[in-house]
Amino acid sequence: MSEIEIKAADGVQVIRLLRAEKKNSLTGPMYTAMSEALDAAERDDAIAVTVFIGSGGVFSAGNDINDFLRRAQVTAGGAASGTAGGIPSPSLDFIRRLPKVTKPMIAAVDGVAIGIGTTLLLHCDLVYATPTASLRTPFLDLGLVQEAASSVTAPARMGYPRAFEMICLGEPFGAERALEAGLINAIVPAEELEPTAIKAAKRLAAKPRQALMTARCLLRQNFPDLVAMIDAEAAAYQVLMVSPEAREAFTAFLEKRPPDFAKARAKG
Repeated sequence: MSEIEIKAADGVQVIRLLRAEKKNSLTGPMYTAMSEALDAAERDDAIAVTVFIGSGGVFSAGNDINDFLRRAQVTAGGAASGTAGGIPSPSLDFIRRLPKVTKPMIAAVDGVAIGIGTTLLLHCDLVYATPTASLRTPFLDLGLVQEAASSVTAPARMGYPRAFEMICLGEPFGAERALEAGLINAIVPAEELEPTAIKAAKRLAAKPRQALMTARCLLRQNFPDLVAMIDAEAAAYQVLMVSPEAREAFTAFLEKRPPDFAKARAKG
């Protein structure tokens, strides 16, 4: 698809987001394309590493808001009829794949990385960023909760205080703060971002494959069942999507005004 470019060479698969006019916000078809690419890489012995790259000076602004709201409306209807749990979600399908990937993943981050743009990084083994990179997880501001097992991966990566600051306070982490927190490996100039990520990927691809995958697996053994955490977060997320506070948050976003959560709670 034109909004996602997937290429493979020299043992490296590159997933490039090409929706720069929408800040590389992700739609259902884009999630599906990325899921299929990860599955293909797992099956293909010629691919050793996957690299995620944005475009237009942006990594990803997270979920496409209109696509997300359409899903929220369907979920609300399903919740009323008791069928919401069976609604397919391309974003959740993609997120569930991340802990199951056995081959290294690398991210090259330029500009904003919001929502899944940040939680995806917590599943990557190497993350390179430009000085303009800004990581943010504004889930609570939308009346929702975190995703992609970031309840576990964020504290494990940067410690509980900073994880709480990012997830609950919604504090953005610039490149320097992200480096200090251990969210990224290095800050590089914009013109060196992609070459740096690809060079690291090729170095990994040249290593003994079985030893590489085994070493990665052993390094990740300190994580509990991330898929179970993803499902627990998703269950809470689904309930909150139809809450008065979430409705107020999205209404306020569309009306371009500050949300009034106290009023929403009173109505609820």
